[in-house]
Amino acid sequence: MKEAKENTPAWYVVHTRPKCEHIAASLMAGLEGVETYCPRIRFQRNTRRGKVWFVEALFPSYFFARFVPVDSMRAVKYSQSVIRVVDFGGNLTSVPDEAIAELKSEMKDVEICEVEVGVKVGDTVELTEGPMRGLKGIVNAMLSGADRVRVLLEFLGRENAVEVPMSKILTEHKPRAVVASR
Repeated sequence: MKEAKENTPAWYVVHTRPKCEHIAASLMAGLEGVETYCPRIRFQRNTRRGKVWFVEALFPSYFFARFVPVDSMRAVKYSQSVIRVVDFGGNLTSVPDEAIAELKSEMKDVEICEVEVGVKVGDTVELTEGPMRGLKGIVNAMLSGADRVRVLLEFLGRENAVEVPMSKILTEHKPRAVVASR
């Protein structure tokens, strides 16, 4: 990041209320002389209700805005859902154009990228359906056919291996960022 020049357009980081990044960015994009970029990811997660699709900001509670501070700072600062424009010690600091260009390139020039969330051997999982619902175990093997896994569960004092569809387990790890353009 470099120090801002008040009269030239540059990218800045805008801090927003939680879960309001894309709304704030789209409203701010309507301001004259302001360009916004709010990269988001779309991923599927197993929940107790089954597989559910989620869309979240790549940088939760933050997005990027390009503007000339002397012309647009007040409008940007007081835009809906904006908490502040990020600064360091009171000094407005911009993000290099190259960093934004590289981020857009990594995101395949789309605003919402789909990421793959996978289960791997050794992950701790929880069963979400059936008579053993709520029991936790460790993935022991990936099985072919219908996305099935073998899970080792400790039940009644011994370890038991059960085979279940991946849609019936809840993983305890965060999504891995394997970007696939959508």
